[in-house]
Amino acid sequence: MEKEPDINKAIRQHADMDDFFTGGFAPAVGKNKQKKNKAGRPADKIKVELEKIDDEVRRCRKCRLGSLRSNAVPGEGNPNARIMFVGEAPGADEDAQGRPFVGRAGQLLDKIIIACGLKRTDVFIANILKCRPPENRDPRPDEIINCFPYLQRQIEIINPEIIVALGAPAAKTLLNTNKSIGQLRGLFHEYYAGLDRPPIKLMPTYHTAYLLRSYTHENRERVWEDMKKVLTELGLPIPQRAKQ
Repeated sequence: MEKEPDINKAIRQHADMDDFFTGGFAPAVGKNKQKKNKAGRPADKIKVELEKIDDEVRRCRKCRLGSLRSNAVPGEGNPNARIMFVGEAPGADEDAQGRPFVGRAGQLLDKIIIACGLKRTDVFIANILKCRPPENRDPRPDEIINCFPYLQRQIEIINPEIIVALGAPAAKTLLNTNKSIGQLRGLFHEYYAGLDRPPIKLMPTYHTAYLLRSYTHENRERVWEDMKKVLTELGLPIPQRAKQ
C-alpha cells in the first residue's frame, strides 16, 4: 500500500517533464535547415564512410563486450548534422534494437530535440561505447581505449559544429578530463578532431537517464539552458513557451 503513492508520483513527474520539454513549446518551422558539411563533401559520400565504420563496429571483438552483446550500436543520424549528441553506452533497449537512445532516456532526448525546434533526423546520435556493458555498468578504461577510435572517426567524418556530451563519462572522455559534470556543464569547451582542424565546440550537459532518476525542476532548467546556448551558438531560434 505504501508503494502506490510513489508510483503515482513518478507518473506525474514524468508527465511534467514531457510537458516541460515539449508540451508548452512552439517550434519554429522551416527555419532550421541543415547547413552543408564544413568539409564541403557530399552527404552521400559521408554516409558511405559512416556505413564502413558501422560494419567495422558490428564485426568488432576487440574487447569482451563484443561477445556479450545482442547487437552493436554504431550510431545514427544526419551525415551533415550540425549537432552531434554523444552518450555513454547502449542500454538494454539499444542492445536489443541496435539503435542509440531508443529506451526511456532516448525518448526524453527526442523530446528535448523537438523542444529545440529540431527533429531526430536533423542530428547525429552516438555513444562512447558501441556495445552494452553488463548490467549497464560504467565503461571500463580498456573498453573505452578499444572503442573510442570509432567515435573519433565518426566525429571527424561528420564534422559537426557542436557536440553535446550527455553525462559525465561522455564529457570526461571527449575532453580528457577528470572534472565532474557539474563543473563542466553550461560552458562551451573545445574538442579537437585532428591537429590540422579547428576545434569543435562541445557542450556538456546532464544525461537524460540522470534526469529521469533525479527529477527536479532545477535539473530540467539546467539542461534547457545548456541547449539554448547551443541554439544561440548555431544561430537558430529558441522556441518560446506557448501561452497556456
